[in-house]
Amino acid sequence: MRTVLTIAGSDCSGGAGIQADLKTITAFGMYGMSAITALTVQNTQGVFAVSETEEAILKGQLDAVFSDITPDAVKIGMLPSKKAVLLAAETLKKYRPGHVVLDPVMVSTSGRRLMDEAAMEAAFRELYPLVSVITPNVPEAEVIWGSRILTPEDMEQAALQISGRFHGAVLVKGGHMAGDASDCLAFLGTAKWFPGKRLEVKNSHGTGCTLSSAIACGLAMGWDLETAVKKAKQYLTGALRHEPGLGHGNGPLNHCFRIPEPSLEEADHE
Repeated sequence: MRTVLTIAGSDCSGGAGIQADLKTITAFGMYGMSAITALTVQNTQGVFAVSETEEAILKGQLDAVFSDITPDAVKIGMLPSKKAVLLAAETLKKYRPGHVVLDPVMVSTSGRRLMDEAAMEAAFRELYPLVSVITPNVPEAEVIWGSRILTPEDMEQAALQISGRFHGAVLVKGGHMAGDASDCLAFLGTAKWFPGKRLEVKNSHGTGCTLSSAIACGLAMGWDLETAVKKAKQYLTGALRHEPGLGHGNGPLNHCFRIPEPSLEEADHE
């Protein structure tokens, strides 16, 4: 059975973070593991508080997983502090996982900052050069690139230059752009576009977490990066289209849309 580790924050409402990651990994038929970097108080209406995991506990979680069940791929999400960033980098250097997908969680959809300046600087210096692919949305790519992204041409240039800076693949997600939600993947000096139609849905909480976890699953499966991105986007589209309509704000996706509900007959048989 393929295994995927997610290193991220916990979303008590279940729509993003560790919870979204594990649901996605399960939907891909894989064994999910987690190292929780922070507890958050949040729901579909916003993030209200964040409590960072103690360094010794986070290190213990990472060592416990890597020393027992080696992950085929790793997904990294929220790293709230410089200490957490450096610990993640130290872990990657120590255990050398084959595939690492990093979703640079910097600010929540509701506008709360989830990563301080010192953590971002440490991530750029120590962590980003160690990962297989980085998956920023447009606002995050603007921070990393250092310039505004207003056009598809800007997106492509940002992807190419970020990829060159960190010597890895970069997928800039176009959900924040006007028009269609197309994504641009850059690697080794070339760019490839993945067209996407914008869906008029009310529930999009956790899309970044879900996409990056799905890409990690594809890489764990042994797919090449382009195939992993393509299949991940297909899964995300399905999860958005089958939105469950939960919550009073920006609600969650339906991560289990392709898992059939058990029938009464099946339950009685079991």
